Amino acid sequence: MKLKPWQWILLSLVLATLVGGLINIFGTTSRNPETVFTPGAETAVSLFDYVGTIFLNLLKMIIVPLVFTSIVVGIAGLGNTKGFGRLGLKTVIYYMCTSLIAILIGLSLVNWIKPGLDADGNPNQAIAQQIESNKEAYEKKIEDKVGGKESAQKTGLGPVADLFKRMVPTNVFEAFGANNKMLALIFVAILTAMALIFVGADARDNLLGFFRSLNELTLLITNWIMVLAPIGVFGLVAKAVSQAGFPVFLLLGKYFLVVLAALLIHLLVVMPLVLRFLAGVNPRHHFYAMRNALLTAFSTSSSSATLPVTMRGLSQNAGVSGRVTSFVLPLGATVNMDGTALYECVAVMFVAQVLGIQLDFGVQFTVVALALLTSIGVAGVPSASLVAILIIMTNIDIGIEQSGAVIGLLLTVDRLLDMSRTAVNIFSDSCGAMVIARSEGETEFYPERATLK
Repeated sequence: MKLKPWQWILLSLVLATLVGGLINIFGTTSRNPETVFTPGAETAVSLFDYVGTIFLNLLKMIIVPLVFTSIVVGIAGLGNTKGFGRLGLKTVIYYMCTSLIAILIGLSLVNWIKPGLDADGNPNQAIAQQIESNKEAYEKKIEDKVGGKESAQKTGLGPVADLFKRMVPTNVFEAFGANNKMLALIFVAILTAMALIFVGADARDNLLGFFRSLNELTLLITNWIMVLAPIGVFGLVAKAVSQAGFPVFLLLGKYFLVVLAALLIHLLVVMPLVLRFLAGVNPRHHFYAMRNALLTAFSTSSSSATLPVTMRGLSQNAGVSGRVTSFVLPLGATVNMDGTALYECVAVMFVAQVLGIQLDFGVQFTVVALALLTSIGVAGVPSASLVAILIIMTNIDIGIEQSGAVIGLLLTVDRLLDMSRTAVNIFSDSCGAMVIARSEGETEFYPERATLK
């Protein structure tokens, strides 16, 4: 039986989980607080990392030309700017609403289950003992991620306020740089597209033809890269599972399950309702159309790296126009972080519970508002989720001295949660594109499949 491409990726993911689990059990000498491998296992993990990194780099390589040409062709191809502002407003409203819903789901579950407390309602002593015995190691995790303890202490609303400044590059070529500054790239692409609309007919036709050809070329290269997806997925997932450290998962089991359950509720309940009632389509069809993107997002833990696959899935499998996908998806990969916002809220509440700090309604409202803002504002900075958590903790008067070791402990299980929340992020982006496409009058979705009327 010949397997389909998405089935190869799924099979690769399952095999990687098994191989990684076996290495973690039999190929490690220490898992507390860092995983230390035997020489043979370390060689295998290094090989997984090598293969996975090459695949990830290939995906990132194609992001800049794909996003830039898609936006330019999508907007300039209209011949006018009518409706562009409306499209942007719809996109922003959708992103804000779904992120807020995700945060409230996480807040509800963490308040109900209270993963940081024991059966008697007191701070979990097993977690407290683990933190106390490895406090320095966990604090060092944070310092390594954010560039030192001083940087962590100074974390405030800077990254949020910096959002618009990051959007405008000092040099136009910075937007095409190796760091994939998505906001700057989107800004330059929109500016180029709008300028093309107003230049002379000859220049517009020549340049637009060039960009359309380049867009077709990048889509073809994306298809070639996806042939290697099963191998890349195996490397990325096998490495992540090998390093996970199962004893820590047992210790943080309730916390891990609360985050996972909240993400699944948003993915399997909220998003299908959005698809059915706002986009008017069958959720099953959309899950099938986005199968490659979901699997790629889960394995890479990167919304930006998955962007070429998401765009390919929406245009080829879901039938959404290039005008909508080229604007909604690149913006969503940068600022729409439903899973991340949910995670930030749960993590902050968990830290407060472990520390024995009671957060009243007003403070929890602040947590919700900051989780919404930081999920947008810090998306373009390294260790974005960690920076966001530190911002929230600082602004509810819980300093790094109190929370540092607890947050460091959470980082030991963050990789698998990161994989899950990234899949939620990109699925929400794709649902947003469906909703906005429907609102713009598009109805012919999912070629060869019937949609709900």
